[in-house]
Amino acid sequence: MLLSSRVLLGCAAPMGAAGVMLAAMTTHLSGGGILSTAALFLLLHAAAVTGLAAMVPHFQRARPVLVGATGLIIAGTLLFSVDLALRQLAGTKLLWGTAPFGGGAMIVGWLGVAVAALVDGPPPTR
Repeated sequence: MLLSSRVLLGCAAPMGAAGVMLAAMTTHLSGGGILSTAALFLLLHAAAVTGLAAMVPHFQRARPVLVGATGLIIAGTLLFSVDLALRQLAGTKLLWGTAPFGGGAMIVGWLGVAVAALVDGPPPTR
């Protein structure tokens, strides 16, 4: 397995675990809607990152674009979800504008995945 795939999977697994934990916590908290959203984003994006990690070896020219875009999805998901979780659990924000910035990073990351898919082609001939 490629190192980049292992790193992406190493990020996806704790995202999934955190999503399950936050989802479980929402059942015990009143008004846990914000926490539920954080859990949903973590779980969905953990599954997506796992799928993208599996695709990395199949990309040739656009592999760095795919890995970078997936990294943006990971970073954005973490910023977004941690900010929402802190709002619910600690009554504070991570930083000003962190959730919108994280959401923007996820959007750009997903667009980067589309670019990688569209520009990747057969490997250059020697």
